[in-house]
Amino acid sequence: MNNKHREKVLDVTLADKISKIKLLLLDVDGVLTDGSIIYSDKGGEIKSFNVCDGHGIKLLMRGGIDVGIITARESRVVATRARDLGITLLYQGKKDKLACYRTILSQESLESAETAFVGDDLVDLPVLSRAGFSVSVPGGAAEVLDKVDYVTAAAGGHGAVREVCELILKTRGLWDGLIARYLE
Repeated sequence: MNNKHREKVLDVTLADKISKIKLLLLDVDGVLTDGSIIYSDKGGEIKSFNVCDGHGIKLLMRGGIDVGIITARESRVVATRARDLGITLLYQGKKDKLACYRTILSQESLESAETAFVGDDLVDLPVLSRAGFSVSVPGGAAEVLDKVDYVTAAAGGHGAVREVCELILKTRGLWDGLIARYLE
């Protein structure tokens, strides 16, 4: 994929897709994290999350756009991170992400065009191909990178989610109002 979607001025088609987003859905490993899974000697799982990604999620939610997680793995660490961020749409252990996605659309009364999804691997392709705005990270599978609307400049676990949150907020004209309190 070329870098045309990383330009400061978005093309009209991409901006139109982003303007409809009401829900951002995220994969975890490789998106919210760098993809590493560390096990302690006691069998516990350790994941590292980026604080800037978390702040971006909070800003997006303050802007009226909901955020959810769909992941094929199950982890108490992910549940803790979701709770800390106020994410209530948490779906773990979902090997069939498309079925989960369809359930979310039904439960939330949303159309596909009103959703964005950030994924990085083959298991994410069914949702990425249906979401209104599809995103991956630079380390995503080649098949994923070929299909998405946007590839972040930042890597997974290193600000990619923050980049997507800012892109959505800025495209929808919500950014300046949300950050005004920090500039006083």
